Amino acid sequence: MMLGVLLARAGVHVVVLEKHADFLRDFRGDTVHPSTLEVMYELGVLDDFLARPHSELREVRGMIGDERVTLADFSHLPVHAPFIAMMPQWDFLDFLAEQGRRYPTFQLVMQAEVFELIERDARVVGVRAQTPGETLDIYANLVVGADGRSSTVRSLGRLPVQDVGAPIDVLWMRFSKKPDDSATAALGNVRNGHVFVMLDRGDYWQCAYVIRKGGYDELRRAGLDAFRAEIVSVVPFLSDRVAEIRSWDAAKLLTVKIDRLRQWHRPGLLCIGDAAHAMSPVGGVGINLAIQDAVATANILSGPLGRGTPASARAARARHAARAGVHPGARAVSHAEGRRSGEAADGRAAAQQVPDAAAHSGATGGTRGAPGARAHAADQEHKDGEPRRARRARSLRARRSNLWRSSGAARYGLICR
Repeated sequence: MMLGVLLARAGVHVVVLEKHADFLRDFRGDTVHPSTLEVMYELGVLDDFLARPHSELREVRGMIGDERVTLADFSHLPVHAPFIAMMPQWDFLDFLAEQGRRYPTFQLVMQAEVFELIERDARVVGVRAQTPGETLDIYANLVVGADGRSSTVRSLGRLPVQDVGAPIDVLWMRFSKKPDDSATAALGNVRNGHVFVMLDRGDYWQCAYVIRKGGYDELRRAGLDAFRAEIVSVVPFLSDRVAEIRSWDAAKLLTVKIDRLRQWHRPGLLCIGDAAHAMSPVGGVGINLAIQDAVATANILSGPLGRGTPASARAARARHAARAGVHPGARAVSHAEGRRSGEAADGRAAAQQVPDAAAHSGATGGTRGAPGARAHAADQEHKDGEPRRARRARSLRARRSNLWRSSGAARYGLICR
């Protein structure tokens, strides 16, 4: 979503496909770190963001046994908002969607689930998505997979995943909040070899109980009473409300995955966020790293895409090292076109919609034999007069322009969530 806002802010026609009907997913992370708040400031929307219901965590307190400790103090950070904003992720996504809708070039399509990548000549040129009413074919020079740790786009793109492994799983639950809780509550609670995290959601506590990997079935066999007793042994002041867990349905299992793609891109396709590197829930870093990915992507691709030249594999790889020095206000430019299913009924029409590799702007994979490299070599072979590849690309662009004028179709950058 963040990348979509940055693209639209640059005047690029961008479509964001969201497979669900809304953003309401219980127990999603809601820790918006100072680095992300600084991005909001540099985009000029920090005040609007903080006007939304949230709480501010200026220091992180923990209980190690019976000892209260300060784990982190954000007040010394040289930023405009030196705190963690605790905001439900659905509110954050709603805010970004609202910002995107300010731009006429932004389009958000809900209930659009990608089930196929459209490929041509070993390059991703679009996606096929199912909506409640129809199937959509959307052609794009750059498809971005930002659909989370169980990414469909990543799987369809056949990008190799390295499983780093995680020793823990997490049970998410909620408990009611009482006025005097703040005197005893701590974000992190460690006691008797157990870890219990409490996030202040205003009128209730969102809690995470850390268990060993694969230990959920054993926990269930011990029964709910034993589970409630374990919670009280870690956080005694919850003894008067653990009965709120009336069934195992009230404790949602998050199977923790930590993995990363060996390569985040291939021609026409790029993955970012958890789709590229699923993070541990510890520290609530996932959403914040995803924001950094979006900003870095906009930064690094803005130059080559703005000039209409293919983004090289080197530029895509450089994004990995650029996070620490990105400038959130960077404007990224991408070009693509969206078409509904049936409008490209045959290969010839589709070829008119999407130019060949030499005319594409987007993330390309590999260095040897990459489409951009071949295009450069072909151009060098014909120094006398206009290169054949350039003539062909110009011809395709002219035919594509006629197609846009006749059909009224717009050009899009495509982001799949």
